[in-house]
Amino acid sequence: MSSQEFQEGELDQFQTLVAIVERLRAPGGCPWDREQTHASLKRNLLEECYEVLEAIDAEDPQLLAEELGDLLVQIGFHADIAREAGRFDLGDVLTKINQKLIRRHPHVFGNAIAADALPADAREVERNWEKIKEAERLERGVKKSPVDGIPKELPALTAAQLMQDRVVRAGFDWDDIGQVLNKLTEEVDELRRAESHEEKVHELGDVLFMIVNLSRWLDIHAEDALRVANQRFRWRYMKMEELAGGRGQDFAQLPMSEKDSLWREAKILESQGMGSSQDNP
Repeated sequence: MSSQEFQEGELDQFQTLVAIVERLRAPGGCPWDREQTHASLKRNLLEECYEVLEAIDAEDPQLLAEELGDLLVQIGFHADIAREAGRFDLGDVLTKINQKLIRRHPHVFGNAIAADALPADAREVERNWEKIKEAERLERGVKKSPVDGIPKELPALTAAQLMQDRVVRAGFDWDDIGQVLNKLTEEVDELRRAESHEEKVHELGDVLFMIVNLSRWLDIHAEDALRVANQRFRWRYMKMEELAGGRGQDFAQLPMSEKDSLWREAKILESQGMGSSQDNP
Protein backbone atom coordinates (compact mmCIF):
# COMPACT_ATOMS: atom_id res chain seq x y z
CA MET A 1 0.00 0.00 0.00
CA SER A 2 1.44 3.36 -0.96
CA SER A 3 0.51 6.91 -0.03
CA GLN A 4 -1.12 7.16 -3.48
CA GLU A 5 -3.81 4.73 -2.33
CA PHE A 6 -5.18 7.44 -0.02
CA GLN A 7 -6.91 10.24 -1.85
CA GLU A 8 -6.61 13.80 -0.54
CA GLY A 9 -10.28 13.75 0.43
CA GLU A 10 -9.73 10.68 2.61
CA LEU A 11 -7.04 12.18 4.81
CA ASP A 12 -9.58 13.89 7.09
CA GLN A 13 -11.39 10.63 7.85
CA PHE A 14 -10.93 8.58 11.00
CA GLN A 15 -11.14 5.33 9.04
CA THR A 16 -8.07 6.37 7.06
CA LEU A 17 -6.08 6.54 10.30
CA VAL A 18 -7.36 3.07 11.23
CA ALA A 19 -6.29 1.71 7.83
CA ILE A 20 -2.82 3.27 8.11
CA VAL A 21 -2.26 1.84 11.60
CA GLU A 22 -3.40 -1.61 10.47
CA ARG A 23 -1.02 -1.43 7.50
CA LEU A 24 1.91 -0.36 9.69
CA ARG A 25 1.35 -3.32 11.99
CA ALA A 26 0.58 -5.88 9.28
CA PRO A 27 3.15 -8.34 7.86
CA GLY A 28 5.46 -6.35 5.65
CA GLY A 29 4.70 -3.16 7.56
CA CYS A 30 6.98 -1.24 9.90
CA PRO A 31 9.20 -3.52 12.07
CA TRP A 32 9.09 -1.10 15.03
CA ASP A 33 5.32 -0.72 14.92
CA ARG A 34 4.82 -4.49 14.66
CA GLU A 35 6.77 -5.27 17.82
CA GLN A 36 4.92 -2.78 20.06
CA THR A 37 2.66 -3.95 22.90
CA HIS A 38 0.24 -2.26 25.28
CA ALA A 39 3.03 -2.14 27.87
CA SER A 40 5.76 -0.84 25.54
CA LEU A 41 3.51 2.03 24.41
CA LYS A 42 2.66 3.26 27.92
CA ARG A 43 5.49 5.82 27.91
CA ASN A 44 4.52 7.06 24.44
CA LEU A 45 0.89 7.49 25.46
CA LEU A 46 1.89 9.50 28.52
CA GLU A 47 4.28 11.69 26.52
CA GLU A 48 1.62 12.43 23.92
CA CYS A 49 -0.85 13.45 26.64
CA TYR A 50 1.65 15.94 28.05
CA GLU A 51 2.44 17.31 24.59
CA VAL A 52 -1.29 17.98 24.15
CA LEU A 53 -1.27 19.88 27.44
CA GLU A 54 1.74 21.93 26.32
CA ALA A 55 -0.04 22.81 23.07
CA ILE A 56 -3.08 23.97 25.06
CA ASP A 57 -0.87 26.11 27.29
CA ALA A 58 0.83 27.59 24.23
CA GLU A 59 -2.61 28.54 22.82
CA ASP A 60 -1.42 27.32 19.43
CA PRO A 61 -4.40 25.80 17.54
CA GLN A 62 -2.31 24.25 14.76
CA LEU A 63 0.07 22.65 17.24
CA LEU A 64 -2.91 21.40 19.26
CA ALA A 65 -4.44 19.84 16.15
CA GLU A 66 -1.14 18.06 15.46
CA GLU A 67 -0.73 16.80 19.02
CA LEU A 68 -4.32 15.56 19.22
CA GLY A 69 -3.57 13.60 16.07
CA ASP A 70 -0.55 12.01 17.76
CA LEU A 71 -2.80 11.06 20.67
CA LEU A 72 -5.32 9.48 18.29
CA VAL A 73 -2.50 7.38 16.84
CA GLN A 74 -1.86 5.93 20.30
CA ILE A 75 -5.52 4.97 20.63
CA GLY A 76 -5.41 3.42 17.17
CA PHE A 77 -2.32 1.40 18.04
CA HIS A 78 -3.77 0.02 21.28
CA ALA A 79 -7.01 -0.91 19.55
CA ASP A 80 -5.14 -2.66 16.74
CA ILE A 81 -2.94 -4.59 19.17
CA ALA A 82 -6.08 -5.81 20.93
CA ARG A 83 -7.78 -6.65 17.61
CA GLU A 84 -4.81 -8.72 16.53
CA ALA A 85 -4.93 -10.63 19.84
CA GLY A 86 -8.68 -11.22 19.45
CA ARG A 87 -9.58 -9.29 22.62
CA PHE A 88 -11.48 -6.30 21.26
CA ASP A 89 -11.34 -3.88 18.38
CA LEU A 90 -11.84 -0.18 17.76
CA GLY A 91 -15.56 -0.75 17.23
CA ASP A 92 -15.79 -2.08 20.80
CA VAL A 93 -13.93 0.99 22.08
CA LEU A 94 -16.29 3.36 20.28
CA THR A 95 -19.39 1.41 21.29
CA LYS A 96 -18.43 1.46 24.97
CA ILE A 97 -17.68 5.17 25.10
CA ASN A 98 -20.77 6.13 23.08
CA GLN A 99 -22.99 4.03 25.33
CA LYS A 100 -21.37 5.55 28.42
CA LEU A 101 -21.76 9.15 27.22
CA ILE A 102 -25.44 8.61 26.40
CA ARG A 103 -26.12 6.75 29.65
CA ARG A 104 -24.43 9.37 31.82
CA HIS A 105 -26.17 12.34 30.20
CA PRO A 106 -29.85 11.54 30.74
CA HIS A 107 -30.58 15.28 30.88
CA VAL A 108 -29.47 15.48 27.23
CA PHE A 109 -30.39 12.11 25.73
CA GLY A 110 -33.22 11.01 28.06
CA ASN A 111 -36.84 10.94 26.97
CA ALA A 112 -39.44 13.35 28.34
CA ILE A 113 -37.41 14.74 31.25
CA ALA A 114 -39.38 17.21 33.34
CA ALA A 115 -38.00 20.75 33.37
CA ASP A 116 -37.65 20.72 37.17
CA ALA A 117 -35.58 17.51 36.92
CA LEU A 118 -32.92 19.10 34.71
CA PRO A 119 -29.57 19.90 36.40
CA ALA A 120 -29.31 23.51 37.48
CA ASP A 121 -25.62 23.93 36.63
CA ALA A 122 -22.38 22.14 35.79
CA ARG A 123 -21.77 21.22 39.43
CA GLU A 124 -25.06 19.36 39.61
CA VAL A 125 -24.18 17.58 36.38
CA GLU A 126 -20.96 16.38 38.06
CA ARG A 127 -22.88 15.14 41.09
CA ASN A 128 -25.37 13.31 38.88
CA TRP A 129 -22.49 11.80 36.90
CA GLU A 130 -21.06 10.33 40.10
CA LYS A 131 -24.47 8.97 41.14
CA ILE A 132 -24.86 7.26 37.77
CA LYS A 133 -21.35 5.80 38.03
CA GLU A 134 -22.16 4.47 41.51
CA ALA A 135 -25.40 2.93 40.25
CA GLU A 136 -23.49 1.23 37.42
CA ARG A 137 -21.01 -0.23 39.90
CA LEU A 138 -23.81 -1.50 42.16
CA GLU A 139 -25.41 -3.22 39.16
CA ARG A 140 -22.13 -5.05 38.63
CA GLY A 141 -21.95 -5.87 42.34
CA VAL A 142 -19.02 -3.51 42.92
CA LYS A 143 -18.92 -1.16 45.89
CA LYS A 144 -16.16 1.39 45.51
CA SER A 145 -15.10 4.32 47.67
CA PRO A 146 -14.78 7.71 45.93
CA VAL A 147 -11.05 7.68 46.67
CA ASP A 148 -10.57 4.22 45.18
CA GLY A 149 -9.62 3.55 41.56
CA ILE A 150 -7.47 6.66 41.03
CA PRO A 151 -4.66 5.66 38.62
CA LYS A 152 -1.37 5.16 40.46
CA GLU A 153 0.60 6.63 37.56
CA LEU A 154 -1.05 10.07 37.84
CA PRO A 155 1.21 12.95 38.90
CA ALA A 156 0.78 13.55 42.64
CA LEU A 157 -0.84 16.98 42.25
CA THR A 158 -3.35 15.68 39.72
CA ALA A 159 -4.12 12.64 41.90
CA ALA A 160 -4.67 14.89 44.93
CA GLN A 161 -7.04 17.15 43.01
CA LEU A 162 -8.98 14.22 41.56
CA MET A 163 -9.28 12.67 45.01
CA GLN A 164 -10.56 15.94 46.46
CA ASP A 165 -12.99 16.45 43.57
CA ARG A 166 -14.46 13.02 44.24
CA VAL A 167 -14.91 13.35 47.99
CA VAL A 168 -16.48 16.80 47.52
CA ARG A 169 -19.18 15.23 45.36
CA ALA A 170 -19.81 12.89 48.29
CA GLY A 171 -20.38 15.93 50.53
CA PHE A 172 -16.96 16.09 52.23
CA ASP A 173 -15.78 19.70 51.92
CA TRP A 174 -15.07 22.93 53.77
CA ASP A 175 -17.84 25.51 54.18
CA ASP A 176 -15.87 28.38 52.64
CA ILE A 177 -12.44 29.30 51.32
CA GLY A 178 -11.58 31.05 54.59
CA GLN A 179 -11.51 27.69 56.35
CA VAL A 180 -9.20 26.35 53.64
CA LEU A 181 -6.79 29.27 54.12
CA ASN A 182 -6.86 28.82 57.90
CA LYS A 183 -6.09 25.12 57.53
CA LEU A 184 -3.24 25.91 55.13
CA THR A 185 -1.77 28.34 57.71
CA GLU A 186 -2.10 25.64 60.36
CA GLU A 187 -0.27 23.12 58.19
CA VAL A 188 2.54 25.62 57.47
CA ASP A 189 2.94 26.21 61.22
CA GLU A 190 3.16 22.45 61.78
CA LEU A 191 5.85 22.26 59.09
CA ARG A 192 7.83 24.98 60.87
CA ARG A 193 7.70 22.97 64.10
CA ALA A 194 8.67 19.67 62.46
CA GLU A 195 12.02 18.39 63.70
CA SER A 196 12.83 15.01 62.18
CA HIS A 197 13.14 14.41 58.45
CA GLU A 198 10.18 12.04 58.63
CA GLU A 199 8.03 14.74 60.28
CA LYS A 200 9.07 17.30 57.66
CA VAL A 201 8.11 14.94 54.81
CA HIS A 202 4.74 14.33 56.47
CA GLU A 203 3.99 17.99 57.13
CA LEU A 204 5.21 19.18 53.74
CA GLY A 205 2.86 16.66 52.15
CA ASP A 206 -0.01 18.12 54.18
CA VAL A 207 0.93 21.63 53.01
CA LEU A 208 0.98 20.54 49.36
CA PHE A 209 -2.34 18.74 49.78
CA MET A 210 -3.93 21.88 51.23
CA ILE A 211 -2.50 23.99 48.39
CA VAL A 212 -4.24 21.64 45.97
CA ASN A 213 -7.42 22.09 48.00
CA LEU A 214 -7.02 25.86 47.75
CA SER A 215 -6.52 25.63 43.99
CA ARG A 216 -9.76 23.66 43.73
CA TRP A 217 -11.61 26.40 45.61
CA LEU A 218 -10.10 28.95 43.21
CA ASP A 219 -11.25 26.79 40.26
CA ILE A 220 -7.64 26.28 39.19
CA HIS A 221 -6.09 22.93 38.34
CA ALA A 222 -2.97 22.66 40.50
CA GLU A 223 -1.02 20.62 37.94
CA ASP A 224 -1.72 23.24 35.24
CA ALA A 225 -0.72 26.10 37.54
CA LEU A 226 2.56 24.44 38.51
CA ARG A 227 3.36 23.48 34.92
CA VAL A 228 2.91 27.10 33.81
CA ALA A 229 5.00 28.28 36.78
CA ASN A 230 7.74 25.86 35.74
CA GLN A 231 7.66 27.31 32.23
CA ARG A 232 7.90 30.85 33.59
CA PHE A 233 10.82 29.94 35.85
CA ARG A 234 12.64 28.24 32.99
CA TRP A 235 12.17 31.24 30.70
CA ARG A 236 13.31 33.72 33.39
CA TYR A 237 16.34 31.63 34.35
CA MET A 238 17.47 31.25 30.76
CA LYS A 239 16.94 34.98 30.23
CA MET A 240 19.17 35.72 33.25
CA GLU A 241 21.90 33.56 31.72
CA GLU A 242 21.44 35.31 28.38
CA LEU A 243 21.63 38.77 29.95
CA ALA A 244 24.75 37.88 31.92
CA GLY A 245 26.43 36.30 28.90
CA GLY A 246 25.66 39.36 26.78
CA ARG A 247 27.53 41.47 29.34
CA GLY A 248 30.54 39.18 29.45
CA GLN A 249 29.64 37.84 32.89
CA ASP A 250 29.89 34.28 34.15
CA PHE A 251 26.40 33.79 35.56
CA ALA A 252 27.38 30.95 37.87
CA GLN A 253 30.08 33.08 39.52
CA LEU A 254 27.89 36.14 40.14
CA PRO A 255 26.94 36.92 43.76
CA MET A 256 23.32 36.27 44.68
CA SER A 257 22.56 39.99 44.84
CA GLU A 258 23.46 40.42 41.16
CA LYS A 259 21.54 37.27 40.22
CA ASP A 260 18.53 38.71 42.01
CA SER A 261 18.86 41.92 39.95
CA LEU A 262 18.98 39.86 36.77
CA TRP A 263 15.89 37.96 37.93
CA ARG A 264 13.98 41.22 38.39
CA GLU A 265 15.17 42.39 34.96
CA ALA A 266 13.98 39.13 33.40
CA LYS A 267 10.57 39.55 35.05
CA ILE A 268 10.28 43.05 33.57
CA LEU A 269 11.11 41.72 30.11
CA GLU A 270 8.55 38.98 30.60
CA SER A 271 5.88 41.50 31.57
CA GLN A 272 6.64 43.44 28.38
CA GLY A 273 5.61 40.41 26.35
CA MET A 274 9.01 38.82 25.79
CA GLY A 275 8.08 35.87 27.97
CA SER A 276 4.77 34.83 26.44
CA SER A 277 3.70 31.19 26.45
CA GLN A 278 4.89 30.83 22.86
CA ASP A 279 8.37 31.99 23.85
CA ASN A 280 8.64 29.39 26.58
CA PRO A 281 10.68 26.37 25.54
